Amino acid sequence: MEKYVIKGGRKLSGKIKANSAKNAVLPILAASILTDEEVIIHNCPKISDVFSMIKILNSVGVKTYFQDDALIINAKLVNNYEIPAEYVKELRSSIYMMSALLSRVQKAKLTYPGGCSIGLRPIDLHLKALKKLGVNIVDGISGVDCNVDKIIGNKIYLEFPSVGATENIMILSAISDGKTEIHNAAKEPEVIDLMKFLNSMGAKIYGAGTSTILIDGVNKLSGTVFIPIFDRIETGTYLISAAITGGEIEISNCNVKNISSLIHKLCDNACKITMKNDIIYLKSGAVRKSFSFSTGPYPAFPTDLQAQTTTLLTVSQGISVVTENVFEMRYRYVDELLKMGANIAINGRNAIISGVNRLHGADVFAKDLRGGAALVLAGLNAEGVTTVSDIYHVKRGYLDMDKKLTQLGADIKTF
Repeated sequence: MEKYVIKGGRKLSGKIKANSAKNAVLPILAASILTDEEVIIHNCPKISDVFSMIKILNSVGVKTYFQDDALIINAKLVNNYEIPAEYVKELRSSIYMMSALLSRVQKAKLTYPGGCSIGLRPIDLHLKALKKLGVNIVDGISGVDCNVDKIIGNKIYLEFPSVGATENIMILSAISDGKTEIHNAAKEPEVIDLMKFLNSMGAKIYGAGTSTILIDGVNKLSGTVFIPIFDRIETGTYLISAAITGGEIEISNCNVKNISSLIHKLCDNACKITMKNDIIYLKSGAVRKSFSFSTGPYPAFPTDLQAQTTTLLTVSQGISVVTENVFEMRYRYVDELLKMGANIAINGRNAIISGVNRLHGADVFAKDLRGGAALVLAGLNAEGVTTVSDIYHVKRGYLDMDKKLTQLGADIKTF
């Protein structure tokens, strides 16, 4: 297993560009098979989760290749509806292939999806929604076997504004008979981006970014050329990297609105932040100050930035309280931070953090994607050497993290 070795204590400083958003690209790749014409995705990040989705596409007969930063997808021939179990277990976002295959070949068979172990993420909301659209589902111990004769629009009321369920409904109902309404829909920017992608193929979808999404089913979708939005979670992670090291950073290719909840909290932390067009500039304050926050569906504070932000609070003056409302196992990284001298007490969904002056180096293990990124940030702050093992988790969502941090002045090496 690869690992990062970090010599902490360097103030990060410099300019970087954000990559396209992993959480936008993955459902877009699945939805690309809704047409038999060529689809081109520009600025497609070459991260392991993207390659896992490419393997899944290839397994059902889709041809793909990279041309520089563009991924070219040709789904003219989709000749399989069963996704190999080993691929599904690698990637939570394989769930999007269920609706994509049902739309394209009227069948789908897959095991329950894997990904990070950050809590229970049942797919019951997905299955209930798909049944409303006419899908027949055999839900077994190991997975699901689905088929559909005709996709018929319907009104769907989600019990929780699930991003995955919202996007699966959008993918399945884009080509359908009648109209579909999604009520209590997820409002995340990535949902809006999927709407833009599908509409660029000829779909008629309205209202993404609000709690009600309307879909007028069409008969056919065409090929397209598309540029996904840039990654708000990656952007937030690098902003925190500057804050936790007392440095300054300029990040371009940003949508400021998409991470406004984090920016407000970083200002509470005494960071100075200026924004212009697609550029965010952050300079760390002389003294980091504590603050509290709770995670929730967009536009609330994103759960995918909770671990990184909590790590910043471990070296901020005062007491902070973090409440994790989305995934009950998000705090798996905390035991690793304790090895580095952090003062954190967990009480159910709450983490109570007493700030210390500085962390110290230790051998720690990444247990999931965002928790692993948080440990890298901790190592940047820490006195001495920190070794972060099992970094394959981190590579699932961050392209060349070690190179970007080195560009900013960090001492980080991959072994």
